[in-house]
Amino acid sequence: MTVTDPNGREVVLLVRIWENKIARDHPELVSHLDAVIETVAKPDHVEPDTRPNRTRSYRRNVGPSRWLMVVVSYEQEPARIITALANREDPKQWKP
Repeated sequence: MTVTDPNGREVVLLVRIWENKIARDHPELVSHLDAVIETVAKPDHVEPDTRPNRTRSYRRNVGPSRWLMVVVSYEQEPARIITALANREDPKQWKP
């Protein structure tokens, strides 16, 4: 799947990452593939990841919890979704 982030950059979600990483490590997200993609396209909040050239995109009230977080790596082209998870806590840099 391919999506465009708010800065116009192409981001892909590889089937192997979805099946072997996200769906395996976070089975609660299996039925929320569209929400993962939408989080990258239309985030409510974006902040840098702890690793360089990566961002964390967040959407509120989608998926199985209060927040859905998707980590995108811009270390290659096109950029890649590398993980996603549901979270109850606000993002660290979130200012409502």
